[in-house]
Amino acid sequence: MRGWILGLALSAAMAGGASAADLLIHGGPIYTGVEARPKVEALVVKDGKVAFSGSLAQARKAAPKAQDVDLKGAAAFPGFVDSHAHLMGIGFRELTLNLEGVGSVPELQAKLKAWAEAHPNQTVIDGRGWIETHWPEKRFPTKADLDAVVADRPVVLTRADGHALVANSRMLALAGVTKDTADPAGGQILRDAGGEPAGMLVDNAKALVTAKMPKPSPEQMKEAAQVAVKLYASRGWTGLHSMSVGAADVPILTALAANNQLPIRVDNFLDLDAAGGLLAKGPSADPTGLVRTDGVKLYMDGALGSRGAALLQPYSDAPGDGLILTPPAVISDTLAKARRVHAQIAIHAIGDRGNRMVLDLYEKAFADDPAGLGKARFRIEHAQIISEADKPRFAKLGVIASMQPSHAIGDLYFAPARLGEARLKEGYAWRDLWVSGAHMAGGTDAPVEKGDPLVEFYAATYRHALNGFAGGDWGLDEVLTRPQALSLFTKGAAYAVFREKDLGDLEVGKAADISVFSADLMSVPFAEIPKAHAVMTIVGGRIVYDAR
Repeated sequence: MRGWILGLALSAAMAGGASAADLLIHGGPIYTGVEARPKVEALVVKDGKVAFSGSLAQARKAAPKAQDVDLKGAAAFPGFVDSHAHLMGIGFRELTLNLEGVGSVPELQAKLKAWAEAHPNQTVIDGRGWIETHWPEKRFPTKADLDAVVADRPVVLTRADGHALVANSRMLALAGVTKDTADPAGGQILRDAGGEPAGMLVDNAKALVTAKMPKPSPEQMKEAAQVAVKLYASRGWTGLHSMSVGAADVPILTALAANNQLPIRVDNFLDLDAAGGLLAKGPSADPTGLVRTDGVKLYMDGALGSRGAALLQPYSDAPGDGLILTPPAVISDTLAKARRVHAQIAIHAIGDRGNRMVLDLYEKAFADDPAGLGKARFRIEHAQIISEADKPRFAKLGVIASMQPSHAIGDLYFAPARLGEARLKEGYAWRDLWVSGAHMAGGTDAPVEKGDPLVEFYAATYRHALNGFAGGDWGLDEVLTRPQALSLFTKGAAYAVFREKDLGDLEVGKAADISVFSADLMSVPFAEIPKAHAVMTIVGGRIVYDAR
């Protein structure tokens, strides 16, 4: 039933909506992802699908009237898909105070002050993207830091990973967070020496203030969605698996698709509180096939940077072993419901304890039919720190490891301190999982990261920071080959949402989803990969971005 519904919707997308012209693509290396013919001179696209793959002379004969698309030396690949991102978060990152790259507390203060002065009528200042691990202060920001520049309005600035925030005194007062406020389950209020809230709220404690913030209007949400999908098309992405999706998000995307305003494919994994209909009726797709609702996104633990990732042993640089964000009983109940309607489950797990708990829950949920777990294609999102005993379980159980390579080249500045030398070897184990036979999909976790396919490909294949640095303990033996990395964002992404029959490579008969970059990712020096840019993006045979 699931396959029939989603296949029907994909067929409708190819037949209806904005018509796709026949295309003859040539003029640069074309990597098909098809083992029998991995690299060709030309492609012909008809009715939104790959109709021919081979020599340019034969292609011209096959499609003499097709629109000529000369790549002018750029390289074409099967469509890159971000297997883990937060679509609305990407859009709102561009529309609110963006703190990416802030290098110190004074720089954060300066950006906050400038934003406040430029937006005098904004009742609550909301920003995101700071990360303190590179700062000279070597600490989290505090309410006092924020109060020093904005004391007259509430301020909430979320850490890059989305698992912690800092609020100023005005916001804490508005939310009623005081010395007497208890830590909620799965959350932590960081406190000063006198026991007063210091301004930092971790994981489930964030809701104490976010619940008091004004909700975005429908118009603002539509604008955020439009900004996000246009940005993603311009970076060469042909699709996105959107995580932690709210109930209002899917209708916005469906309306954009109906009006031919959605340039990429979006697969949605709903927040649990938005998943009632999904868990009752199962996965669905809109009439164009561009918008699908596949499953539920849950959280087992927090993030490593804010020490919320659940570890089997305490952190090496601070007391505690992390947080469990969702009670296991709630997860078990959701797994049972999802299994009945053939919905997917994607669970965030970063720490080795968090990953073990998810694997255990998955295995228990299918104790009566172990082979059914692999068929259900349940996922673990991030899968960052995995004990040696648990690494083989992904392949054995059929659990998909949905990983984000750029996390390593950022986290490995601070992960050695959090984990210690011995445990660090558990982390970001791309090659170990690949060799074990696990199914893997690649993503970005944007807006936690930039959301750039070239940065992800570079990180997966080179494992150096963007400035070329790599520490001696960065595990360079865990890099993937270029073909393996390509598979993460193409075939692996398609498999992760039951789309391998239609997407993932450029086999004749499959959808013509194509990403074109200015550099040949399969041969240029590693340092040149993140310097490249998207040249063209084609989705279902439609050119949705063209920078030639």
